[in-house]
Amino acid sequence: MATSDNVKLLGGWMSPFVIRVRIALNIKAIKYEFVEENMGAKSELLLKSNPVHKQIPVMIHNDNPICESLIIVEYIDEFWSSGPQILPSDPYDRAIARFWAAYIDDKFFPSMRAVGLGTAQTDEAINAAIHQLQECLALLEDAFKKISNGKKFFGGDNIGYLDIALGCNLGWVRVIENVNNVKLFDEEKTPCLFKWTKDICEDPATKDAIPETEKMLEYAKMIVAWMRGLVDKLVMID
Repeated sequence: MATSDNVKLLGGWMSPFVIRVRIALNIKAIKYEFVEENMGAKSELLLKSNPVHKQIPVMIHNDNPICESLIIVEYIDEFWSSGPQILPSDPYDRAIARFWAAYIDDKFFPSMRAVGLGTAQTDEAINAAIHQLQECLALLEDAFKKISNGKKFFGGDNIGYLDIALGCNLGWVRVIENVNNVKLFDEEKTPCLFKWTKDICEDPATKDAIPETEKMLEYAKMIVAWMRGLVDKLVMID
């Protein structure tokens, strides 16, 4: 393992944003302490380390906190520069990777969250969110063809920045597919991404980072029940 000095990662095992950081640390072979945050009660360390947003993930490196998942991934790549490269070396390729990573966060993730965590309450809203996910994946399929140059990953022969940005969501994608009886990474509609999901899940950097589907399903059920309980309480108050 690479020399890591003192690295702590504050987060939750189910968070795709935390999974991003874990994959990046695995790629660089960095030892770190994972500090599990309680969903209902934020720790003093988290509030002290991220006083602006008060949210995970936070990576603390030699007592210096770094916040926001993609910023942390870039920090890891820059600080441990001797390890495998995560961001593309070419400035244009780096800009394109950042563009699509932002697209994933702005378009793909909100729709996934609406379905996976039950914030979309009606069948109409769920179907609209699933349709949005399918449209996003169609665009990402085209992007993959251009960016990968026929190789296994967006990053080429090895997992890179954009692979991390999208791959961190695969646990929740499986939940959505399972619960809603739908295929998002479809072998016919998105054949390149369909193969990519298999390749990335078999990579050593992701194996202990992306949770098992059954574990994710149980967590999703718990969250949906908790959210419905809050809604019922609000209705009673009204």
